[in-house]
Amino acid sequence: MSSSLFILAALASASYAQSTAPFAASTTTSIPFPSATLANSDTQTFIQSNWGISKGTIQNGANNTAFVSDPFPNDPAPRVSSNTSGPVLEVTYPAGSFSDDNSGGTQFYNLWNASGDPFESMMLSYEVAFDENFDWNKGGKLPGLRGGAPNGCSGGNQADGASCFSTRMMWRKNGAGEIYAYIPRDNDICDASGVMCNDEFGASIGRGDFSFASGQWNKVSLAIQLNNPVDTANGRAQVYYNDLLLIDRSDLVFRTNDNLTAQGMYFSTFFGGNDESWAPDSDTHTYFRNIQLWAGTSPSNATGAKISNAAAARKASGSALPWSWLWLACAALGALMF
Repeated sequence: MSSSLFILAALASASYAQSTAPFAASTTTSIPFPSATLANSDTQTFIQSNWGISKGTIQNGANNTAFVSDPFPNDPAPRVSSNTSGPVLEVTYPAGSFSDDNSGGTQFYNLWNASGDPFESMMLSYEVAFDENFDWNKGGKLPGLRGGAPNGCSGGNQADGASCFSTRMMWRKNGAGEIYAYIPRDNDICDASGVMCNDEFGASIGRGDFSFASGQWNKVSLAIQLNNPVDTANGRAQVYYNDLLLIDRSDLVFRTNDNLTAQGMYFSTFFGGNDESWAPDSDTHTYFRNIQLWAGTSPSNATGAKISNAAAARKASGSALPWSWLWLACAALGALMF
């Protein structure tokens, strides 16, 4: 493995407290949950007050959230020891809903990187459950990681290598899992094995390398490590499903400008897709618990192919204020507005 973060692969069956210990100046946090169930309005208040989200408000789908009793208390994720008790976050997808702005699911950006530390590697871990007999249809988004500004790098707005990137999880037909990424495509990544690209939307990485199960808990962990130098396609992405390493890539470009760093959790979940063919036929739900984040300051040092436009982007950036500080300034201003 190329750095301490990715020693995780050799320790996939160990606890994450142990497997993340090799982080240089390791940073970790757990997302707080309430001690009792909460109705929707109180759930919104709790998330907006305790989860450190952009502008202090849920971007979309605030009315689709509630903290409820665990619907599957006796169905833990296979091979995962869970001591969880207490409420879980329920997300509702109404019948006929699709895309992040069509009244289904929810979306917000967690600004964990509020200290301004230049996080070059980050891991998000959570457990997710789907209703019994969940209607997978054509697919939908699940939470992942994000860097840079809160807008762009989703919904067909492509990554330019300097302003943002996003890596979400996604389910497809029959629960097939994947990484769904808005990242630069300067290194011909779309021609690589295990990658499928859509000219208008994101890139599918590792589709079908694992599958989510309905009616029980699934544990998923997404780890990324940014490419370095920025003219090298050596960015890393790994997915652990129920603590087994099932997606592992080291040929990605997350950025072409080294002012762009990892910022936090992109809690983005909805059916779609951008048309009604993706929508569920009836109201359905997912549930989330045990949400944790880890981060480090070491970028990838793996070997990788050189890309052409990164050096120019880096030179053009000059001594511009780093993205992390620009973003913090915008976040602070937004907090005053909401």
